[in-house]
Amino acid sequence: MDELLTMSAKELSCLEVMQKLFEKRLSQKEAGAILQLSTRQIKRLLKAYRKQGATGLVSRQRGRQSHNCLSEDIKKRALNLLKTKYRGFGPTLAHEKLVEKEKFKLSDESVRQLMIVEGLWKPHKVKKVVVHQLRERRACFGELIQIDGSPHDWFEGRAERCTLLVFIDDATGKLVQLRFVDSESFFGYGQAAESYFKQSGKPVAFYSDKHSIFRVNQPSAGAHDDLTQFGRAMQALDIQIICANTPQAKGRVERVIQTLQDRLPKEMRLRKIASRDAGNAYLPEFIQDFNQRFAEPPRSAVDLHRPLTAKEDLARILAWQETRTLSKNLTLQFHKTVYQIQTKRPSYALRNAQVTVCLNAQTQITILYNGQALPFTIYNQQAWQAEVVSAKQLDLALHKPHPPTKPAPDHPWRQGFATPLSKPTNVTIPKSDISTLENR
Repeated sequence: MDELLTMSAKELSCLEVMQKLFEKRLSQKEAGAILQLSTRQIKRLLKAYRKQGATGLVSRQRGRQSHNCLSEDIKKRALNLLKTKYRGFGPTLAHEKLVEKEKFKLSDESVRQLMIVEGLWKPHKVKKVVVHQLRERRACFGELIQIDGSPHDWFEGRAERCTLLVFIDDATGKLVQLRFVDSESFFGYGQAAESYFKQSGKPVAFYSDKHSIFRVNQPSAGAHDDLTQFGRAMQALDIQIICANTPQAKGRVERVIQTLQDRLPKEMRLRKIASRDAGNAYLPEFIQDFNQRFAEPPRSAVDLHRPLTAKEDLARILAWQETRTLSKNLTLQFHKTVYQIQTKRPSYALRNAQVTVCLNAQTQITILYNGQALPFTIYNQQAWQAEVVSAKQLDLALHKPHPPTKPAPDHPWRQGFATPLSKPTNVTIPKSDISTLENR
């Protein structure tokens, strides 16, 4: 009785070639070209065909378990961790944690297949390739630093939403600075830049988007040299600001932000970080680990960072600066507040003088004249008025906590309430009830 063989399409093609080779209708070199095998492998298959016929061409591994398959115990332990401790992790990051922290011996593709089978990961569809002009990395470290901010729920609900400022070197892909701030603002970028300058020095240029922090998008009529506060500070430090025309032009920082949104929240979850201060304290450790995994060596060994000079006072340069002209009474107005200059010299010496008002991140005011600080007092502070808020700052303005105000001691709220009835009657609520309301 003939034996029934199960063969794959590849094995059927091999059988056809072996038959022709056995009948001398093909040479071994031609057979190798057809099956894309070496002459040595063709000789081995021909030998098996002569001894066993078609049976010798069937894979002996069919129906057997792979030698490299994972044991059921490892699968159960890995899935248990993927569903609990590493819940929400992607295959690559989950594989890193299983190998480095849990000491598993398995490949990233094995982790991916486990997650797909259990419904923990959905394979991504292949996106349509959009071709953009290729821009080669800069040659030297510190030649170009790409900067951007990313509003995101970085603490996964354990703390308020905030923005992560990202500084990445174009030549190496190294993260050089990360910082959690309220939102993208001059003071936020100023604090991040100050920390970066003290650690690495001054780069040649920053590469950013067209945010109004970096670029005056509506210049004054007839003026073409307008600078933002950040632009003025960088000009004082001899650092060029280049604004990208499209997000794809600064794709390196855009892509690394996507990676950070996936990795950083999960790393902070494992460490139970639940505040912005704790997050900022952890960021240097994260930067070091990130750079060890993803940074590349530059094409040139030259470091173009420049050290800060003694004359470059970062606290003053990175403060908000505006110019004012003193009145005859030596007063000036800044941010709805009138300041009175106090001086022992004759008042006429400072009349109509040009002074610089500096506001730092702690809302401290300094008034400079010829580089020297002038003493002053607050003469008058205007009441709060409506202010213009950009679209990117709207969420922050709406969620800004307002300090509670207590009624004055003689406020009618403290004296009781009059309840209108059918007949005019004055009803006084006991003080005990009022005190109860006050303590709520």
